[in-house]
Amino acid sequence: MGPVMLDVQGTSLSQEDKEILQHPLVGGLIFFTRNYHSPEQIADLSQQIRIAAKKPLLIAVDHEGGRVQRFRDGFSLIPAMGKLWEMSEHNLSLAKELAKQSAVLMALEVQAVGIDISFAPVLDINNISDVIGDRSFHQQPDFVTDLAEAFIDGLHQVGMKATGKHFPGHGSVKADSHIDLPIDTRPKADIFQQDLLPFKQLIARGKVDALMPAHVIFPDVDSQAVGFSRYWLQDILRENLGFKGVIFSDDLSMQGAASAGGYVERAEAAQDAGCDMLLLCNNRAGCVDVLDNANIAHSSTSNQRLMQLLKNSDNNWSTLKNNSRWQHASKYLNNYG
Repeated sequence: MGPVMLDVQGTSLSQEDKEILQHPLVGGLIFFTRNYHSPEQIADLSQQIRIAAKKPLLIAVDHEGGRVQRFRDGFSLIPAMGKLWEMSEHNLSLAKELAKQSAVLMALEVQAVGIDISFAPVLDINNISDVIGDRSFHQQPDFVTDLAEAFIDGLHQVGMKATGKHFPGHGSVKADSHIDLPIDTRPKADIFQQDLLPFKQLIARGKVDALMPAHVIFPDVDSQAVGFSRYWLQDILRENLGFKGVIFSDDLSMQGAASAGGYVERAEAAQDAGCDMLLLCNNRAGCVDVLDNANIAHSSTSNQRLMQLLKNSDNNWSTLKNNSRWQHASKYLNNYG
């Protein structure tokens, strides 16, 4: 499985899409709203992508709930994770069950159209970041850990792996890494005692299958943005925290990634830092530049990690509503919606 995850332009495959999917460095694909028309269409597109690739391919989507849910018409609307605490009237046990059932419902529907993983849950603290906001479970790290663990348990119950993001936390810096390079100037101790805690606790409990680092610089820790920092990804994440799962780069087309240079330099820096898979989205020319010119390579270790994320369920959209877990999760959430 190659180290590059890319996107396609529309609701069906072009000839260029088919050719690029067969490139040896391509190992994944991410869907966006522009790729979606209906559940049946996206299921067919998933199948056509796997046929065109002629190899194992990891298909992903950002389907967290709330404002970050790529498929809507025909899919259940998943609440923003930050709304669960209010929906439960501050009852932790109920909030955890809402998180779990949200994950079950989301994962079953996403899998039923041929997708392996949703990049979820968000483990950031809901502090001052507008781009995070109610994507986060809570303002307190321990509540984020508890609710995210329940969400992950729901994913695992139906065979989907969990991707925590955005390591070590994007919630305490105002700038949006999609359009800027956030710099969090707080002392290292503050970051480690607050934002990092949910990641640390969930890794220690063996819950996190994959992580996505933030395009954020923490100058008191390292001069490089986290996704390009060997210190963050190797010394802290791998060695100190003992994380053994997949590390995805965040989208290398984001402005927060520009600190590493052009697209080729970004891809090389991210892989050198320790990312197993590099996301290149919404810029086909940049993606082609990386595939043609970047000094990036296959890794047997990364391949083994990535293969663990492929779905092993046989959910089908046409029969999904007969699934007892889907019925229970849908009814449970509707009761509190």
